[in-house]
Amino acid sequence: MTPILATDATSLSPIALFLQADIVVKLVMLGLLLASIWTWAIIISHARKMRLAMRGCDRFEQDFWNAEDTNAFYQVHKDDPLPSARVFQAGIFEWRRSTSNRNMDREGTRQRLATTMNTAIAAEVDRLGDRLNILATIGSVAPFVGLFGTVWGIMRSFTAIASQQNTSLSVVAPGIAEALFATAIGLFAAIPAVIAYNRFGHGLNRLEARLTRFADSFHASLSRELES
Repeated sequence: MTPILATDATSLSPIALFLQADIVVKLVMLGLLLASIWTWAIIISHARKMRLAMRGCDRFEQDFWNAEDTNAFYQVHKDDPLPSARVFQAGIFEWRRSTSNRNMDREGTRQRLATTMNTAIAAEVDRLGDRLNILATIGSVAPFVGLFGTVWGIMRSFTAIASQQNTSLSVVAPGIAEALFATAIGLFAAIPAVIAYNRFGHGLNRLEARLTRFADSFHASLSRELES
């Protein structure tokens, strides 16, 4: 009896389950594995991008508030791709356009500055949040794709029972095992995607709040210059 049990265990290994699976279940498994690889690629790249953005914003904002000459600071950082720098660049650009007019409207200038920097904040959040929708899609769709593989595998098991008129475990086990394996791969792809999407969404909210605080402080500084 022992050799038979060892053989059964080997036949139910992940590789054996994939090789023995129906072509439809194989396609489901391959699709879910590719989705899992894509998910982890997005997670790694986005985590690195967010970490660099937060560190860069720390450094930029500290240098900005320590700078004595705003125009000289702008010349140094006018091409800086950091989120805080983009907000700063948008504010300076609108400031120069608005104050170049002799008949300057102070209240209108304040409103345009606020609108311009808020637009820059939204653009930066959209840029950093690129491809997060893919994580949301994988997290919501992958379990159902795995469930489709599950249903297909169970259907094969019932077909095997009907064709062989045999309800023994050796007849139904392969199809059921394939079905459960497809479900497991679907969850393997979906769970990290959902966790990463929620985590990165929280990080983007924090960054947006940070950029808003920086824009408000910069706007207040420019407003004081308008009054003077």
